[in-house]
Amino acid sequence: MSAATGTTTAHGAGGVAVVHPRRWAAAVVMMIAALMDLVDVTIVNVALPSIGQDLGASDSALQWTVSAYLLGFAATLIVAGHLGDRYGRKAMFLAGTAGFGLASLACGVAQTPGQLIAARAVQGVAAAVLMPQVLGSFHSLFREGRERGKVFGLYGAVAGFASALGLLLGGLLTDADLFGLGWRAVFLVNVPVAMLTLAAAVVLVPATRERSAARPDVPGSLVLAGGLVAIVLPLVQGREYDWPAWGWALMGAGLLAIAALARRGTLLPARILRVRAFSLGLAVQLLFALGMQGFFLVYAIWLQGRQGYAPLEAGVLMLAFSAGGFLTAPAADPLAERLGRIVPVAGAVAMAGGYGWVWVAMDGGAAVHTGAWPMVPGLVVAGAGLGLLVVPLVNIVLSTAPSELAGGASGIFSTAQQFGGALGAAVVGTAFFSAGSVDDAMPWVVASYAAAALLALALPHRAPRP
Repeated sequence: MSAATGTTTAHGAGGVAVVHPRRWAAAVVMMIAALMDLVDVTIVNVALPSIGQDLGASDSALQWTVSAYLLGFAATLIVAGHLGDRYGRKAMFLAGTAGFGLASLACGVAQTPGQLIAARAVQGVAAAVLMPQVLGSFHSLFREGRERGKVFGLYGAVAGFASALGLLLGGLLTDADLFGLGWRAVFLVNVPVAMLTLAAAVVLVPATRERSAARPDVPGSLVLAGGLVAIVLPLVQGREYDWPAWGWALMGAGLLAIAALARRGTLLPARILRVRAFSLGLAVQLLFALGMQGFFLVYAIWLQGRQGYAPLEAGVLMLAFSAGGFLTAPAADPLAERLGRIVPVAGAVAMAGGYGWVWVAMDGGAAVHTGAWPMVPGLVVAGAGLGLLVVPLVNIVLSTAPSELAGGASGIFSTAQQFGGALGAAVVGTAFFSAGSVDDAMPWVVASYAAAALLALALPHRAPRP
């Protein structure tokens, strides 16, 4: 057991911690499982128009196809990390991988929008069970600083690659119509991957846990889930019911439930939220995810439904965004070391400007085919802004949390990203579907990054040194 972290790895005679001999093989297996989740965040966006046409899904059902996954993830992530720490990460990892494969199968065979939405919610929960165990296990298995740096660097590369892969794979599988499956292939492809990963993990992934981990707050997690759904539900459905009073009351109840959880302090520690820099960073993270997820929902539907792009063509065009991120992400941390918070501020400004460029190139959502090339520079600039914003933001913000609450801070930070994405699908999607025009949706996207830039100005100049 590590004196610093209380983490248990493999043990030899007398209970002395030893280095696990197959740690790199275990890391590869766990990264493949994580890749399924990371790809699924973007793979479904390109397939949405095909899903809507095949299942006769309403506009709100398409929004829920995105939001249900993100809400399931956000509501479960924190408590799943605690469960793995206390009762064993391997068992939780296996359960999450199996659950993700089964939920993907349910998505792939869904016959109604309701069935698909329910399966997507379960898929998000399973992903949340799986993901914290990956990073927690890396901390346990890789004790030496250089090795730990390598494995986390490799994980970061996989995470960055996953978003681009999801966009391309979503278009490719939908267009290819393998065995007549169409859009269903974007979900069914996870099933064999989950089965093989599960079999390998049983053999290669060791059992690790935190001896000093506290009892997970399962009731608090249920309250969090209810609060998040209570906020998003009226935003998605309110348009259909002419924004009734019960919707506003439900949103208020959701906000009060989350505030009560923070006051209670077991699931959302109030001590972390009282750190001004952390709360500001949390808001920046939420706004970032809101704008990005909202944009890609609207953009995928506009490209295919209004511009006549094939799914693969839409996926390839969106790769310009990922290309911009690949250009700046490696340099973002060194730049932030020298220039401080101005780097994430510049990233948020670049994302606002890049999406603004795309908005102008969309020509008000004209029915006439506008062509891809006028939009490519804006997508590249927005992607470059992502690298400059997100990479240093994590370090600047999480380093402000007390060391004994670092794990909880990381969980809350990731939850904010998932919830922000669900809000983006709800808010930006509703603005788009209400009038059917990108001119109603894109101001929300641009404004989210303008607000993120202003908040980032109040962050600490640099991450505190450990």
